[in-house]
Amino acid sequence: MAIYSIWSLSFFLVFASMAWAATYTVSEKYVGQDFLNGFTVQNIADPTHGRVNYVNAATAASDNLTFASSTNFVARADFTTVLDPNGPGRNSVRLMSNKQYGISSVLVANLNHMPEGCGTWPAFWTVGDQGDDWPNSGEIDIIEGVNNVGTNQGTLHTSPGCTMPASRAETGTALQSDCDTAVNGNAGCGVSFNDARSFGPTFNSNGGGWYAMELTGDFIKIWFWPRGTSVPSDVSSDSSSIDTDNWGTPVAYFPNTSCSLTSHFGPQNIIINLTFCGDWAGAVYPSSGCPSTCVDYVNNNPAEFENAYFDFLSLTAYT
Repeated sequence: MAIYSIWSLSFFLVFASMAWAATYTVSEKYVGQDFLNGFTVQNIADPTHGRVNYVNAATAASDNLTFASSTNFVARADFTTVLDPNGPGRNSVRLMSNKQYGISSVLVANLNHMPEGCGTWPAFWTVGDQGDDWPNSGEIDIIEGVNNVGTNQGTLHTSPGCTMPASRAETGTALQSDCDTAVNGNAGCGVSFNDARSFGPTFNSNGGGWYAMELTGDFIKIWFWPRGTSVPSDVSSDSSSIDTDNWGTPVAYFPNTSCSLTSHFGPQNIIINLTFCGDWAGAVYPSSGCPSTCVDYVNNNPAEFENAYFDFLSLTAYT
């Protein structure tokens, strides 16, 4: 009996250490054309009710809303068309990864540029079950913000029964504690980043940077490293293996202390999208220091969206 118990304990400790290991190896690396091969351009209605028209892959390519070189991938919105107020919204793109990434995985994105402008709502995020079962399989927002205002926000959106402690080991500022989408208009449990270089024009003028997200059964972490600052060597070198234990305190830390992450988060698809106005950008537009109304501005000022684009140098998934 004693021998069996010792063996069982040893097996459990070994298994536990392997289950949420901090060391990961490359599963997929997306550079340039890999984004078009590894993602689907989603020609769908905007679930956030934006003034946007998500085009199909053929239109995105012909209108140069998606562009791939050997080193860069660009996804953008139309910036030449004045819109009919009774017609569809501004042409833009929404891309979803063909592959899902589950518990014990890491995403590292190296970006030169993210969309900016009044009325814009760019996002780089993940969602479970391709969104069909939302929010039962969870949502993790890695890059998100609106109207050029403030810094980045990292947020979880879940079904009921997932909350976050007010005090935890992170450099960002915790917002709402309840992750339930039914609470406070689906605000989710967000963390506001404190670095002005984490979002919008300031991110772009600094030359971009790296975002990383780690998903385990014990926690979800999000890091941000601006260009020109100290960056973990396995991140900056786009290494084939990484050790997240060496990355320091994350900006956003979501532990499983009052949220079973394995129950609230299933395998995740990666989403890259740019919408306009809608549930968030439109709602806060009057207090954003932007002119006119959100919809009128988006309709009538196409040239203001010339800088409304993502420019990815790479996106690497580790498992």
